[in-house]
Amino acid sequence: MLPSLNNPECQVGRKLGSCATETQVILFFISLYLVAIGQGGHKPCVQAFGADQFDEQHPKELKDRSSFFNWWYFTMCAGCMGTLWILNYIQDNLSWVVGFGIPCAVMIIALLVFILGTWTYRFNVKGHGKSPFLRIGRVFVTAAGNRQAETIQEETSGTLPPQISQQFNFLNKALLAPDCSIKEGNVAGSVVEVEEAKAVLRLVPIWATTLPFAIVFAQAPTFFTKQGFTLDRTIFPGFDIPAASLQTLIALAIVVISPIYDRIFVPIARAITRQPSGITKLQRIGIGIFISIFNVIFAALVEMKRLQTAQEFGLVDEPDATIPMSMWWLIPQYLLLGAAEVFTMVGLQEFFYDQVPDELRSMGLALYLSIFGVGNFLSGFLISVIEGVTGSDGHDSWFADNLNKAHLDYFYWLLAALSVIGFTLFICFAKSYVYNHKRISRG
Repeated sequence: MLPSLNNPECQVGRKLGSCATETQVILFFISLYLVAIGQGGHKPCVQAFGADQFDEQHPKELKDRSSFFNWWYFTMCAGCMGTLWILNYIQDNLSWVVGFGIPCAVMIIALLVFILGTWTYRFNVKGHGKSPFLRIGRVFVTAAGNRQAETIQEETSGTLPPQISQQFNFLNKALLAPDCSIKEGNVAGSVVEVEEAKAVLRLVPIWATTLPFAIVFAQAPTFFTKQGFTLDRTIFPGFDIPAASLQTLIALAIVVISPIYDRIFVPIARAITRQPSGITKLQRIGIGIFISIFNVIFAALVEMKRLQTAQEFGLVDEPDATIPMSMWWLIPQYLLLGAAEVFTMVGLQEFFYDQVPDELRSMGLALYLSIFGVGNFLSGFLISVIEGVTGSDGHDSWFADNLNKAHLDYFYWLLAALSVIGFTLFICFAKSYVYNHKRISRG
């Protein structure tokens, strides 16, 4: 939009040259970092704030809160789908200024609407107690300091408060005074602090066992797209769908399945299980992980078919050739991933929001987001290791630039194996998981 940032001399023929000034480059990266900072504050906080508008002590509002997570993800995916379909066209065919200007205007309108609702929002009133980080940290430090003591039940001759849970009993030692007796004073408050620490610690195995799902999730915008780029993407003569646009099928699956889940599946399951959300949060997460196993298995089978077709038509040594195989073969793996997201992604959001101490709900959703950040890192690390091992001695690696000589199918089978292992471990930890029902009040 600014004249200094729109230099026509950068284009030579059909090629774009690099003629940006240092100031322009700095401004560009500042913009990217501002987006990252804004997303880091927006994503975990606004969802937690929205869920806080429902009173979990009210049965109907508790049900509505579960639906909130479903419709939140539905709306977000619908918006992304519209963005990919509409704004990509505007940016490619009309103007990048208009393409960026539209979401900027929409965000300004959204901010104004958000501010106008200030007088109607519910806010959790915080007490004057210690920071939750300080409370939980003190439990771990105190328990470590009392690590030489015997089990707390033996030391206290059975005087352990009845509210205490039986998992992670080593943290119960935080209730001990230096003389191995129960601390005097606010015993109930101390018990709450120990239970808060246990609630956070219980999340670690669930967080770790969902990482394979995050690794599979990371393949959609990368290798799934590379597969699609080699296939016949003609919709009708003269129009080829961009390979990256196939990702909209994931959002489409979510937009279709989410209402079915919320309006049909949940009421039926609720009538059977008497659970407010139909099935438990961990059951929902597990179903999504199970679906993702079939997603990556199907991706491996399609890649095997693609390689076989390339060999049959003598296209192995022609990386830019279009394989005479329709892109419709890829549709099931995109739709399966969308179905898996409806269960696992939304289930993880609600789970990490609900199972952390009340003051840490935004941090709980940040912890959920970290699964996919770490999953992307692990995906990149795994690819780098495999690239180094399989591409040594001049051989084509599993991820060769010529995809017809690569072996993405091997990589997908490896991900399927990791997903099975992760799913098995998840089931083991989910069975022993004790839900934090926040039944103990502070003070």
